[in-house]
Amino acid sequence: MTPPVVHSLREQIREHILEGIVSGRWQPGERIVERRIAVELEVSQTPVREALRELESLQLIESAPNKGVRVRNLTADDLKESYPVRAGLEQVAAELAAGRLAEDTAALEREVAALREADAAGDGEAQVRHTVAFHREIVRAAGNAVLLHTWESLGVEVWTTLSIRWFSPEPRSHAQDHQELVDAFRRRDPRIGALLKAHVLSCAPRV
Repeated sequence: MTPPVVHSLREQIREHILEGIVSGRWQPGERIVERRIAVELEVSQTPVREALRELESLQLIESAPNKGVRVRNLTADDLKESYPVRAGLEQVAAELAAGRLAEDTAALEREVAALREADAAGDGEAQVRHTVAFHREIVRAAGNAVLLHTWESLGVEVWTTLSIRWFSPEPRSHAQDHQELVDAFRRRDPRIGALLKAHVLSCAPRV
């Protein structure tokens, strides 16, 4: 499957900075220089500033007067904080979307198929992309714009990336975990909300 299209320059710059943090290009406590990124990517400083603000709102970086922007020293506990909130939102989404997804799981099945390929290839980037896309489909199927907006504001893709690449080094069958959820939707399992909540909590990073 082709990756989703990145629609804005700000998003491309955000992913560039995020990849730099995840890969260790920028270490915890190290300064990220806005002007240097703009020169490197041949863009103006405005979209770089916007991307940095977004990452700061997710508490991935921090800024201080006269000190600039620096990478936060994140721990597994920091990453785990968003998971109970996300789990609660997805529990509600699953319960609202249960009837619709019981009738049509095609969108979820596409992501599971892509996850099987990613698992087999050991492709961490694809695992993150299709894991997040799977969960977004459930939240979208709930048909509640407020719920979707709140879920997206959590920066699920960012935290999933960090959780998998920093704190989940052991191989995991992402496809199988998600196939079990598809099966639960299909059989109209009355516990679907609780099952999805437990699944999300199980994905929280471990030291």
